[in-house]
Amino acid sequence: MANALRINPDDSVVMAMTDLPVRTPLDLDSGAAPLAVATRQPIPFGHKIAIAPIHKGEHVIKYGASIGVATQDILPGDHVH
Repeated sequence: MANALRINPDDSVVMAMTDLPVRTPLDLDSGAAPLAVATRQPIPFGHKIAIAPIHKGEHVIKYGASIGVATQDILPGDHVH
C-alpha cells in the first residue's frame, strides 16, 4: 500500500498519505521502480517529503511547478515545510 503520493513525475517532493515514523521507506505503489528514500524525521499526514536533494536557492517542485524556493539545503527524506 502506498504511503506517499507523487503528483507529477517532475516533482522533487511527495506527500505523506499517513503519519510516517523516522526511517520509513517511501512507497509510491505506482508500478514504477521503488524510491530508495526513507524519512529522516517523523512526517505528519499530508506533509511534504523531499525525494531528491534540493539545494539552498533551488525551487521546490510539486504539481510539476515551483511551490517555493529552498531556504536551506534539503536532503532526500527530509520534511519540507
